Amino acid sequence: MATKRDYYEILGVPKNATQEEIKKAYRRLARKYHPDLNPGNKEAEEKFKEITEAYEVLSDPEKRKLYDQFGHAAFSQGAGAGTGASGFSGFQDFSTGGFRVHFGNFDFGFGDIGDIFEKFFGSDFGFGKRTYAGPQKGRDIEYTFELSLEDAYKGLFADITVNRGGVPETIRVRIPPGVDNGTRVRVAGKGEPGIAGGPPGDLYIITKVRSHPFFERKGDNLYCKVPITFWEAALGAEIEVPTLDGRVKVRVPPGTSCGQKLRLRGKGMPRLRGGGYGDLFVEVQVVVPKNLDGASIQMLREIAQRNPVNPRREILQRFGR
Repeated sequence: MATKRDYYEILGVPKNATQEEIKKAYRRLARKYHPDLNPGNKEAEEKFKEITEAYEVLSDPEKRKLYDQFGHAAFSQGAGAGTGASGFSGFQDFSTGGFRVHFGNFDFGFGDIGDIFEKFFGSDFGFGKRTYAGPQKGRDIEYTFELSLEDAYKGLFADITVNRGGVPETIRVRIPPGVDNGTRVRVAGKGEPGIAGGPPGDLYIITKVRSHPFFERKGDNLYCKVPITFWEAALGAEIEVPTLDGRVKVRVPPGTSCGQKLRLRGKGMPRLRGGGYGDLFVEVQVVVPKNLDGASIQMLREIAQRNPVNPRREILQRFGR
């Protein structure tokens, strides 16, 4: 009969190894050689028997103490028929997923791979994890909902249809003011039905806000461009500007340049958290008049003669050649 290998050698640990080191060594080898992961591989099956036998002894302080004193002979007494010198027999019924371990006077039964790892290491071993019967929460559902910027500003109620448990169901949901692209709106209890009497999952509405032809959104702020006349920019004026909440009057200060931004506080998007509103930034675009009549041209020439200021003079002086 072949000489049995040393248990410490089988697990690859020194004789003074701690229980934690022995446990880690077995976990590593068990993952590698378990028959369920090596179907039809007799060599792997034998190795798994061997490392399980070694672990069963070395993980038990009393058995380990006997083994350290007497070696394999400590377990040769009282062995059942057909168990070999150590009293250890192999695994049976691999085809059905169930098996038993016979070790001397000890007998262990396991239903599947999850059983043995749970018995040795607890339920948090993370391998062959078992699913236990009992109430479980249903799966969450996600639904993408597209809306306009105006609707995102005001908020709305919408009827959407989702499949819950394979059955179409129309649900009325409230989209709050201020949602943006990717905002998740939770509708509690409207996900998939629970399992075994468990609570249902939740429905998550993922919002997608369409781009707007006039306003550009950046966070809670809005931006737009508004044309003004040459004389409004020069003399100053009060102009009307559209917002998502209606028109408002804005004062353009005298001498306003093209591209200058006017800030309208609180005229942006509603804030989802914290309350209040963002701001609206109006960029003015000075429109130069075309097709002037003779009198208008003469008037502009007189203005130019009375105001011979060259706004490019500093640039020409610094960079001109």
